[in-house]
Amino acid sequence: MKTAIVSAMQEELSSVLALMPDEHKVAVGGREFFDGHLHGREVVAVLARIGKVAAATTAAVLIERFKVDRIVFTGVAGGIAPGVNVGDVVVAESFLQHDLDASPIFPKYEVPLYGMSRFATDASLTQQLADAARRALPDAKLHRGLVISGDRFVATSAESRALQSALPDALAVEMEGAAIAQVCHDYGVPFAAVRTISDRADDAAHVDFLLFVRDVASGHSAAIVEAFLG
Repeated sequence: MKTAIVSAMQEELSSVLALMPDEHKVAVGGREFFDGHLHGREVVAVLARIGKVAAATTAAVLIERFKVDRIVFTGVAGGIAPGVNVGDVVVAESFLQHDLDASPIFPKYEVPLYGMSRFATDASLTQQLADAARRALPDAKLHRGLVISGDRFVATSAESRALQSALPDALAVEMEGAAIAQVCHDYGVPFAAVRTISDRADDAAHVDFLLFVRDVASGHSAAIVEAFLG
């Protein structure tokens, strides 16, 4: 079984590559894919880049070119639900595009021609990822539920409150997961995602974000991936 490990930022990818003793770089579609092994398991690690289009392109190449059997996405997100705080871990059970609105032709958030707005992650893979997160980070608070994606960095308290009001069950917000979830739905490929909360998606988000990715989140990603594949 070949597993794709997808990261949104270079710091996260680097921490995963440090665990791979034999990675071989393959350039496809302007991206560098690292094909190799982690704990003896076949793995392809890649930087998705930031945003939904970039993430969807990456997922399609992983499935079509590298024939991966499942995709696991690690990274960071902004917490928006009460009690989802910096340093917590969120394992997604479904994804929704919070900036998709084709109304009045289709209901707000619904993906045209799909008849749905929420794309569920694979239940079995999600449980495995949640178990790995608990083993790797036993002191971190773990949440499971809806994560929302959009092509903008949510960094004001007003926007965070608006999202919370519109989607009260959303735990966190990021920029890629819903796109990968939709591609995996199209191809029937199992998908799971874990996010470390880097900020509260408020007026201080831009201050916290890059330092947190470098100093905390990259280590969290590596620890969870190692526990998942170990």
